[in-house]
Amino acid sequence: MEKVAVLTSGGVDSSILLADMAKRSRAFPLYLRVGMAWEDQEQRALEAFIAAVGEPNMQPVTVLTLPIEPFYGDHWGVRGVGAPRAGTPDSGVFLPGRNVLLLGLAAVWCATHDVALIAIGSLAGNPFPDATPEFFESFGRVLSSGLAHEVRIVAPFRETEKHDLIRRYGHLPLHLSLTCMEPRGDGHCGECLKCEERQTAFALAGVGDLTAYGAAKQGG
Repeated sequence: MEKVAVLTSGGVDSSILLADMAKRSRAFPLYLRVGMAWEDQEQRALEAFIAAVGEPNMQPVTVLTLPIEPFYGDHWGVRGVGAPRAGTPDSGVFLPGRNVLLLGLAAVWCATHDVALIAIGSLAGNPFPDATPEFFESFGRVLSSGLAHEVRIVAPFRETEKHDLIRRYGHLPLHLSLTCMEPRGDGHCGECLKCEERQTAFALAGVGDLTAYGAAKQGG
């Protein structure tokens, strides 16, 4: 059975990706801790999702660490306050080099664990330069060369919208996933841009949203 390293954040997209890849591969969820304020909650959400799905091909979560504060400084994601509110343009949540770091560390892990395939949950409409098919292909070649180990990066949902993904995988325990930049306890704030995107996607998908939000739903 093929082995695949799945970059997982505990959010809807990567949780679905993990479940999908595990149907036909031995899937290793990789979670990257860099010092963002929401990481404890995300990791708990990811582990709860894996436990609830109960797919034997899903392996235990591997946590990779790299302090990001020297690069991001006094960023709202590090401080845990001031996250972009609903209605903020995508540029307001851009984290420079995020996929470069994620994929770079994942590739080193793959090279030391005899894994050639890395899966990432980028969706259609992602406007950032490190989320394009061209970037994934070229970066995979660079990593393969530098590590002397084959690295292939795949983004199976790159042409899929979030609401379509939720519609197709609504049978999964998606309410256990976490897509929030200022979580309250282990729940969603209901006010940040990511919460708005999540609520809107569930509404467009026509799938009941069982997520607990700290504020009243904005998308109905």
